Amino acid sequence: MSRLLDRLGDLRLFLDAAQLGSFSAAGRKHGLSPAAASACILRIEAALEARLFQRTTRRLRLTEAGETYLSYCRQALELLEEGEHSLQREQRELSGLIRLSAPSDLGRNALLDCLDRFGAEHPGVHFSLSLNDTLADLIGDDIDLAIRYGQPADSSLVARQLAASRRVVCAAPSLLRRLGTPTHPRELAGLPTLTLLAGHGAAIDWRYRENGEAKTLRLERARQSNDGEVLRRWALQGHGFAYKSELDIAADLRAGRLLTVLDDYFVEPAPLHLLYPGHRLQPARIRRLIDFLLTEMAEAG
Repeated sequence: MSRLLDRLGDLRLFLDAAQLGSFSAAGRKHGLSPAAASACILRIEAALEARLFQRTTRRLRLTEAGETYLSYCRQALELLEEGEHSLQREQRELSGLIRLSAPSDLGRNALLDCLDRFGAEHPGVHFSLSLNDTLADLIGDDIDLAIRYGQPADSSLVARQLAASRRVVCAAPSLLRRLGTPTHPRELAGLPTLTLLAGHGAAIDWRYRENGEAKTLRLERARQSNDGEVLRRWALQGHGFAYKSELDIAADLRAGRLLTVLDDYFVEPAPLHLLYPGHRLQPARIRRLIDFLLTEMAEAG
């Protein structure tokens, strides 16, 4: 029976033979000889173990089994055609909801601009955007796409790099004029700093390298927040030194609102990744957004 379902051409021929009352006429419609058309019907009858047509020299008519089967065939082919039209329409005119999770400052700035441009091209697409600085549970929280810095530990997720970036220490020019520019990472321990809290409440480590060795700072005078955008605003206001992804503060660095310090020490890469479940069949709107973000964020980086 499963092999029969694969022979959609046979089913269409059966439908046409019933409507036209002739194997030969149905065969001509499908580019088949009368013998080939008749053999096709015989294959269906053999698979069903039922006679579908009463054949006489003058006419061809459906049996009771044929009438029953015709009704199901018509419904099946109509549903298939409806499905094809629906998919083609979705390809032409994307629509539906996309659920995203992103870091707070990136989401409020660069990502919002990208989503606005995508939405202008595809007005039928709508977004549900969750902003936080911890990795969302894509399956449990029903998230379609997540954007995060670094390489995810969850191997079930597909990770596509959106842009290269690194962690830097930055500060407002006003703070550097007031406190001076540190010459070694250890000096930051005695200076006001701005630290991101992870989901479990612990502060994110500030990592640097000295003589090829990885080291971690212990900070004491730190303002803390679980929102990266809050840290960025505090840094702009001169409240302390912040440990940020270079991509998040790219516009501030270009405008001179923030300056980096200790660049020879803080070299840890923090590439931006787009994450999504590897086992899901992605709708066209999500596949198109993935391609869009890969292009747009790479250019932004």
